[in-house]
Amino acid sequence: MSSKENILQMAVTLFSKQGFDGASMRDLAKSVNMSTSAVYHYFPNKQALYLGAVHFAFAKQASAFDEVWQAELTADEKLARFVSCLTGVLSTDIDFRRLMQRELLDANDERMQFLAKEVFQEQFSHLMAVIEQLNDSQQIHFSALSVIALVCDIIQMQPLSRHLPGWQAEHEQADYIAEQVVNLLMNGIKSKGSQ
Repeated sequence: MSSKENILQMAVTLFSKQGFDGASMRDLAKSVNMSTSAVYHYFPNKQALYLGAVHFAFAKQASAFDEVWQAELTADEKLARFVSCLTGVLSTDIDFRRLMQRELLDANDERMQFLAKEVFQEQFSHLMAVIEQLNDSQQIHFSALSVIALVCDIIQMQPLSRHLPGWQAEHEQADYIAEQVVNLLMNGIKSKGSQ
């Protein structure tokens, strides 16, 4: 791993734990055993480092999503694969998940624009196209956002969920979560027997 990649990897971890405002270039330099000026050699300021770290964190996952969109699958199968892929990423890459949660809580407009355009736009557009194939309603944007939110929120709720009635250990397994989300998306909450 190059020095720049090492800095970015550590920055993802640091920003995910402390947020943009809580992390400093000095903290980062110390954690990668470099001088602060050496870090500034790669990144002119904290904003550039932060944006680089977010891009780096997502780029590690992007190829898995690209495989979903490029596969010769039906729209149903692509949606199921996307949900599975997103569930896997959010379940295994805790730093990435925390980084995204922090960003959404901070809601800095400049960083939100960067995330939308540089990190998520392509994946979101692909998801919208799949949803349009499944349902040509006027609410494609909202439906795509709902798919992502459902997966994110289920995973985010796990620390609370395990203390609520009906919880089972399998509810925290990525495959189980993906299967249940896809079932909910395709069939809804209402069972056929109660219609």
